[in-house]
Amino acid sequence: MPHTPEQNKAIVREFYDLAFNQRQPEAAVAKHVGGMYRQHNPMAGDGPGPFISFVKWFTGENPQMRFDFKRFIADGDLVAVHSHLRLSPEARGTAVMDIFRLENGKIVEHWDVLQEVPETAENQNTMF
Repeated sequence: MPHTPEQNKAIVREFYDLAFNQRQPEAAVAKHVGGMYRQHNPMAGDGPGPFISFVKWFTGENPQMRFDFKRFIADGDLVAVHSHLRLSPEARGTAVMDIFRLENGKIVEHWDVLQEVPETAENQNTMF
């Protein structure tokens, strides 16, 4: 049975927060990833195991890192997440856009794009 866009947003929010901010990628995968997890980020392989390894490596290298979720946008089985990644509290950070695809309430595919927050900008709007 297909999930609603609101249900899909809640699933992705919990998955993302649990994996990265709470440093529990195994629990996030066990609860929210489908049988196959296709990865489009070139730094991680396909499947749940490589995702867990990537998160452990990334959070281990950046023990103060945190994702601050700004917005979740859902269209059918796709959920886009706009977030602010900071590797430390004082860092300007990186604007991140993730796209997750779900099947039957489980995350099965992921894309992302990252852009560093510049020191200065031509406008006062911020990236968030």
